[in-house]
Amino acid sequence: MLRWLIPLLLISLLEFYSFQAVKTVVKSKWVLGFYLLVSLAVIVYITYFFLTHDRGSGQNKQSLFTIGLFLIAFVPKIFLTVILLGEDIYRLLSGCLNYFVGNNRSDYFFPQRRKFVSQIALSLAAIPFGSLMYGITIGKYNFKVRKQTLFFPDLPPEFDGTTITHISDIHSGSFDNPEKIQYAIDLINEQNSDLILFTGDIVNTHAKEMHPWIDTFKGIHNPKLGKFSVLGNHDYGEYFEWDSNEEKLANFNEIKDLHRQIDFDLLLNRNVEIKKGKDSIKLIGVENWGKHFKKAGDLAIASEGVRKEDFKILMSHDPSHWDAEVQHHDNHYHLTLSGHTHGFQFGIEIPGWIKWSPVQYVYKQWAGLYENVGRYIYVNRGFGFHAYPGRVGIMPEITVIELKKSENVA
Repeated sequence: MLRWLIPLLLISLLEFYSFQAVKTVVKSKWVLGFYLLVSLAVIVYITYFFLTHDRGSGQNKQSLFTIGLFLIAFVPKIFLTVILLGEDIYRLLSGCLNYFVGNNRSDYFFPQRRKFVSQIALSLAAIPFGSLMYGITIGKYNFKVRKQTLFFPDLPPEFDGTTITHISDIHSGSFDNPEKIQYAIDLINEQNSDLILFTGDIVNTHAKEMHPWIDTFKGIHNPKLGKFSVLGNHDYGEYFEWDSNEEKLANFNEIKDLHRQIDFDLLLNRNVEIKKGKDSIKLIGVENWGKHFKKAGDLAIASEGVRKEDFKILMSHDPSHWDAEVQHHDNHYHLTLSGHTHGFQFGIEIPGWIKWSPVQYVYKQWAGLYENVGRYIYVNRGFGFHAYPGRVGIMPEITVIELKKSENVA
C-alpha cells in the first residue's frame, strides 16, 4: 500500500499546483475543463499501463510511448510545483509577519496568488515541455557525424590516414521511421571509411526486433578493411523473463547471427589482424564488460597472441571497462571504442563551452574522446534510443576517426 501511496501523493501535489498555475492565468471554464480532462486521461492511461504491464516483457513500442508521455506530462509540472510551492511558502511567511505586526485582517494573512508568478512558472515549464516534444519528434533522428583525428607515434606507416566509422547502440526495437534510418545508413556510407566498427546493443531484447531492418543495415558498404562488431548488455536477453533457459539461449544465438546477416564479423572475446600493405594492426573485441552490468568480456582471452608492441584497437561496449581495467593495462591498448551511455539522451553540448549530462555522475567517460598517457577511449553517443523515445541536446551519432602517425599527440 505504501509503495502506491507515495507516488499518489506526489502526483496529487503536482496536479494541484499545476492547476493553480493554469487557473491563475486562464479564466475560461472551458479551457480549465479541457485541461482537467486531459490531465485525468493521462493519469488513467499511465496508471493502467503500470498496473497491467509485465516488467519482464522488455522494452516495446507501448512502453516507449508511455515513458515519453509520462515525462512530457510530469516534468513540466515539477517546474510549476517548485515555483508555486515557493510562492506559497512566501505567502505563508508574509501572512505570519502581517499577523504578528498587528495587520491581521483575514485578507492579509494569506495574500492572493500573484498572476505574474504563475506566468513565469508556465513560461519556465514550457522549456522542458518543448524540449521533450522536440526530442521525441525530431531529436531522436537528428543524426550527427562527428569527426576526430588521433595521432600516434607508433602507428604503422601504412595505416597513416586510415579512417574508421564507429557506430554503437542501434536498439532496432525502438525504430519507427524507415526513411530516417535509411538516411542514417546513407550518412555512414558517405563517409567512405576504411573500416566500420559497431560496439553493441543491436536490439533492446529480442532478435526479431532487428528483422525488419536487416536489409537496411546490410546496405552499409563493405569497406576494404572490413566491418566488425561486439555485443552490448542488451544483446544477452537479460531484461526479459523467459519461459526457459533454452528459449533465452535460442534468442541469444539468433542475436549473434544477426551480425552475420548484416555482414559484420562479430568478435566474441577474440582478435583479428587487420592488414594494410606490409603493415598490420590488431583489432580486439570483448563481450560486454560493465561495472554495473554483465561481465562476459575477458580481455586476456580476447588478446591471446597479441603482443605489447602491436598497435591495438579495442572494442568494448561499456566505457566503465576502460576506466576499470583497460587504461592502465600493461598491454597498452592504444584506442578503445565504446558506447552504452547514450549520453543519457539528454544534456547540453555547446562545443568549446559546455558539455553536461546527468550520466556524467555515473560514468567518468560518457561521450566523446578521453585520454590517459597516450591511450584513448572514444564513447559514441549512440545510434538509436532506449527508454525515453527521444533525444534532447545529445544527438544520435556517427563517429569518423582518422588515425595519423605523428610524434604530436592530440
